[in-house]
Amino acid sequence: MKVRNILLSLAGGIVVWSCSQSVAEKGEAKEAKPVKYEANWESLGKHKRVPEWFADSKYGIYFHWGVYSVPAFGSEWYPYRLYRTKQFPQYKEYHESKYGPIEEFHYHDFIPQFTAENYDAKDWANLFDAAGAKFAGPVAQHHDGFAMWDSKVNPWNSAAMGPKKDITGELFSELRKKDIKTIATFHHARLRQRHEGDPDRYNTYNSHYAYHPDYITSTEDPELAKFYGNMAQEEFDQYWLDQVNEVVDKYSPDIIWYDTWLNFIPEEKIQEMAAHYFNAAKKKNQEVLIAYKQNDMPKNIGLLDIEQGGKKDIADEPWMTDITISYKGSWCYTEGQVYKSAAMVLRNMIDVWSKNGVVLLNVSPMADGTINQEQRDVLTDMGDWLKIYGESVYGTKPYYVNGFGTASAADGHHGGQSAKVKYTEKDVRFTFAKDESAVYVHILGKPKAGKVVKLKRMGKVGYAPLDPVQKIVNLGDGQQIDWVQTDYGFELTMPETGLNDLANVFKMELLKNEVAKN
Repeated sequence: MKVRNILLSLAGGIVVWSCSQSVAEKGEAKEAKPVKYEANWESLGKHKRVPEWFADSKYGIYFHWGVYSVPAFGSEWYPYRLYRTKQFPQYKEYHESKYGPIEEFHYHDFIPQFTAENYDAKDWANLFDAAGAKFAGPVAQHHDGFAMWDSKVNPWNSAAMGPKKDITGELFSELRKKDIKTIATFHHARLRQRHEGDPDRYNTYNSHYAYHPDYITSTEDPELAKFYGNMAQEEFDQYWLDQVNEVVDKYSPDIIWYDTWLNFIPEEKIQEMAAHYFNAAKKKNQEVLIAYKQNDMPKNIGLLDIEQGGKKDIADEPWMTDITISYKGSWCYTEGQVYKSAAMVLRNMIDVWSKNGVVLLNVSPMADGTINQEQRDVLTDMGDWLKIYGESVYGTKPYYVNGFGTASAADGHHGGQSAKVKYTEKDVRFTFAKDESAVYVHILGKPKAGKVVKLKRMGKVGYAPLDPVQKIVNLGDGQQIDWVQTDYGFELTMPETGLNDLANVFKMELLKNEVAKN
């Protein structure tokens, strides 16, 4: 059977070659026209939505770092809350106690203090690599209007002021040396003040800066207006687009990712953005991806991201979740910040991977460019685990069922389930080798040596028939473990050595059905 298929394949190849040769000899061969994407959904829908490299990557890192990192109070929403004095009086109180009246010390006055003197792109790239990330990059621009790249479009940027460094350019250069893909995230669709000239609407949620006649946010200075988003809709829409296009043209990110509020950008501008990105990538033979939240883009154009959570079951198509390393509240660095343990982050990530998801993990650098040791320890602990167990993660696909266990998962704030589930050794998740030669059994904790783990929800009973199991190996040390197959599934006896505190993986090596039949 196999020999016949090979011969047929060879024969088919000969026929194709011969036909091609014949056409070429007649001078009728024509080069295929390169695809050019037009700014409409039908044309954009022809672009491959999710590159294989992304589905295989499983995990990337980005960071909330900017002007808001200077006060390091509350969260990255400091500028939003600072000028809403009735809703958030504690921000005004903090600001004025430390920096003076908000009428005199404005949010943009923090920029000279955003020094980033300890920022080292090479060190950060090394850290992300050691953490096992396959793609990484900055929050290119948060809601506050400060661009983290060398921009000619936006005068308020990290190369012109503050750090006086091209944060995006320097980091992308170092990441590519390590063959790490790049991501740039954009949150600036929310920047524009949408009060429409009505000062009584300055508290509107959909504008990041509150329009207030007594504060700098109502400035008529053309340059300051760009920072505070105080401009007409049409002008702002083009400003939004020009900045994204500039990053695409200058840095060629492999992923561009949008926080929500794209619903405030005209549809034709989003289409222009996507067409420009896809066409620019096509010229460089680059496989790229657009990620979005909620219902901000058609499903066939980009990849859905669920903030701070994950799907509750296996998805047919890849998806993503962005989560943060901090345990409570802030995505940027704040004084007294508390971080999740490596165990919590990793176990929740394994749950995402078992459901066909990819994780975008946020870290929180300090204003001076320091990523503190607590965060570094979490990242390197996960990276050390991935060096041992990465086979069960990278390039895998979901099994027929994602797993089972006793952990209770609360609902996430933005859909799906929480990213802070407290998994234990009583919880099991599965991943599947892409060629279906192995099932990886993830135990989300450290089981006791000698304990028998029963895998009831897989194998011959319940879901899909499992190919014959040849052996089961502990990926922790490569040693085979004792196991038996029963009427309801499998029983795995935990080894005396080679167990990991974070999570453990056992590889069920399968005898493929086609081999077994022969």
